[in-house]
Formats: sequence, structure tokens, C-alpha cells
Amino acid sequence: MSANTPCILVVDDEPDIRRLVCEILEDEGYQVAAAENASVARELKKSRPPNLILLDIWMPDTDGITLLKEWVAEDEMLCPVVMMSGHGSVESAVEATRLGAYDFLEKPLSLAKLLLIVERALEAGHLQKENAGLRKQLVVDIEPVGKSAAVARIKDQLKRLAQHDTLVLFGGEAGVGKELYARYLHNNSGHRNGPFVDVAVGSISPENSAVEFFGKENLGKIYPGLLEKAHKGTLFLSEIGGMDKETQLRLLSALESSSFLRVGGSEAVRFDVRVVASTRIAMDEEVKSGRFRQDLYYLLNEVTLNIPPLREHSEDVPGLLSFYVDYFVNQDKLAFRKFSMAAQNFLRNYSWRGNVRELKNLVQRLMILGVGEEIELDEVKSALGSVVGDVIASSSVPEFFNLPLKDARDHFEKAYLEYHFERTGGSVAKLSAAVGMERTHLYRKLHSLNIKL
Repeated sequence: MSANTPCILVVDDEPDIRRLVCEILEDEGYQVAAAENASVARELKKSRPPNLILLDIWMPDTDGITLLKEWVAEDEMLCPVVMMSGHGSVESAVEATRLGAYDFLEKPLSLAKLLLIVERALEAGHLQKENAGLRKQLVVDIEPVGKSAAVARIKDQLKRLAQHDTLVLFGGEAGVGKELYARYLHNNSGHRNGPFVDVAVGSISPENSAVEFFGKENLGKIYPGLLEKAHKGTLFLSEIGGMDKETQLRLLSALESSSFLRVGGSEAVRFDVRVVASTRIAMDEEVKSGRFRQDLYYLLNEVTLNIPPLREHSEDVPGLLSFYVDYFVNQDKLAFRKFSMAAQNFLRNYSWRGNVRELKNLVQRLMILGVGEEIELDEVKSALGSVVGDVIASSSVPEFFNLPLKDARDHFEKAYLEYHFERTGGSVAKLSAAVGMERTHLYRKLHSLNIKL
């Protein structure tokens, strides 16, 4: 067999069932190891780490629930575990899944159900490894930057909220860093070893939203959706006001039952995901107008945290400038530059309409296009344009005028759509009407321009 062939550990004290399950799995092309009790299972798990464990609950030495607890406690990257029992009960299934089991099978075993759950569990384990690999590739683990009372207060609140499974709704203007605070919540929670899946809700077309969120089954193939990809981790729903009504209903049902059906599927898929959301618009107005379900809003809004705009904690600007200089030096290998004191003082009093995102983009632009170790005030003013009160008027032509036509057009379209998106309050429907573009084409355009909604 290939080294890539999945290895399954079958743990059951009944010889006939153990032999039957092993033969079935071997016929399907899997590598199989068998253990008649917990002691042997421990040794086999150490000598050849499996990709999946089928674990009987009732065994003579140590029961399966106790063994599952032991493995979960000692192994942060434990492979999926499917519990089996001839004395199954709702209580046993609930306890097993609460402790971290992927699923629960009742005896006598259904061959079709056994093979289906094995396939699903192996796919879930593969996704878990992929997500872990992606996390290891992150050189810098960014957290909200700032020593102001406002930032310290929010970080303290998030650390406390992280100890519970409270659903949090982040509010605030565009660019304040809602995703960053959501990641901070995730990194301090019990889900920290699971994936953090970020989805811009408004960029998913209504026609594709069911498949995007819940996945699909087609001709025996499983295509996992966002909820499945975020299993054991956090799903961050950015700008929930852009969610279509049908997806709202299906998501509400999934969150209330901790299970869902894939498109084209007939078996419920259970999941363990912390859902966190954000919005830049007044959601109570969306509820009143009937554009957003009241019951889903109340479910997602157990706690609301409003992230203040940068102009309200401008004392953090120097620290943010320094942080993003180091960030681009390490991440993009750009030459080190530092802001002069005059430039820092000027930027502390700047209005920052785009908040932290605007500051990050400014630092990147100055480091790419500028020369010399120090970033002087004149260079900053030139990059921002002449500032008179709250009116910004550039005396020079835009930078993208020097690009090839296609690149310049992309720059213009992105700036144009982002401008109108801000003016329409983050609603794709309103944006579609404002720019005169049919919604399906608009979704494709937003994706192609990498506009994060």
C-alpha cells in the first residue's frame, strides 16, 4: 500500500465485530490496525499514529469515553475519533461529541453508514492538517496594537469572553480592525488550535451561498463548506448585513441544532464551531426593515463590542506606524524606514477616514515608493494629498496613471467600488443600484478585484 493510504485504528473488544470492520475497511483499500482493549490501543496509536480511530465505548479495562478524554487531553492534533456502541443512547452520543468525537455509530453497524462516516471523518482530518499547516506558515501572529485605554479595555474584554462560547458581534467603521479583534478572541479561546475561517459575507452571491456555507455532495464526492472547514475552530462572518434571506434561515437552523445538511446530502453533519460576526451598519435598522432576520440577529448578538475609530485613540498612531514598518520589513522584505517626529505628530492629528487599514496602506506605499531611511513630513503630505480641514485635494496625478491601462483600470474600479460601498453602508444590494451593475456581475467583479467586504 502507498504511504499516503489512510490508516484506521479499530478498537473493539468483540472479536467478530472487530474482524468484520477490519475486513470491510481493508476491502475499501484502507490500512487497518486492530486493538481488543484500551491498553493495546494506546500502544498502536503511539507506534503508528492513525488518520482515524473507530472506538468502542464499552470495553473491559478502560471505557471508550475515558480513553477519548485521555487522548484529547494529551494530543492537540488528535485525528478524528468515531465512537461505536451496541448500547447507544442519546446521552452517550452527546457526551462523546462534547468531548471531541467526530461522530457516533450504533451497533449493529450499517455498512453504508460506516463507510460514509469514515470517508467524511478522513476528509475532516485532512482539512484539519491543512489548516494547521497554514497556521505554521504565518510568520507574524498579529494582535491589536495600541497602549491606549480603549484598546486595552477591548483586549481585556475579549480575553474574558474567550473563556466562554459567547457569540460576539463586532461593530465599527470600515478599517478599524474588526477581523483582527476576532482573531485575538480566537487565539485566546479554547478553539485556538482549530482553524480561523474568515468569510466576507457580502461577496458571496445568493446563488452560491448554500454551497459555500454548507458544502455539497455529488456522485459520492464531498465538497466541504465553510462550517465544515471551521470545525473545532472559529468562523468569522464579516459584514453579516450582506447575507441573503435563505442563507440566514439555513444558518439559524444550523446554529440552533449544531448540525446541517450538505446540498445534495441526506445525512446530518454535526459541527463544533464558534461563530463570530461583524458589521459596519446599524443592524437594528436592517431588522426593522425586514432585510435581516430578528431571531438570527439576536442569536449572533449575545455580546456586542464596538471598535472605536482610530481618530478616537490617536495616541496609538506612533505605535501603529512603528508596528507596520516592522511588519513590512519582515513580511515583504522591504527596506527599513522610520517616520520623523514631525511626520508622526502630523499623522496623530490626521482624520484617518479609513482607520487602521488606511494607516497600514500608507506605510506600505511609503516604504515601497520612498527612498532614504527617514520618512519626512513633506513625503507624508505628498502621499496623502494636501489637507485643508476635512477636504483632501491632491495636487498631483494619481499614482495609477503611470501604470499600464489594464492595471490602471483595475485600480480605478477598485477605488470606485470601495468608495460607493462606503457610501451605501456596506450593502451589496444598494451598491448594485448605485453603480448600475447587475448583482451577479457585481459579485464577480468584487471577487476579481479582491475587495474585502
